[in-house]
Amino acid sequence: MNVTAPMVGKLISLDVKVGDPVKKNDVVATIEAMKMFVKIYAPADGRVKEITSSPDSVVNPESVIMVLE
Repeated sequence: MNVTAPMVGKLISLDVKVGDPVKKNDVVATIEAMKMFVKIYAPADGRVKEITSSPDSVVNPESVIMVLE
């Protein structure tokens, strides 16, 4: 399952690493958009399989930030 940003912004932090288990609605990353910090939540229970974005990169709703399995 892909985790994407809800809006265009700058990826500020990743709160998990590859291999970490996550529960639905856990905070997995934070972006800065329009001078606000927006938390990104896990859409389902799983484990972080891959992280495809790095801090300071610009993300949009089509950008995959990480993949859960």
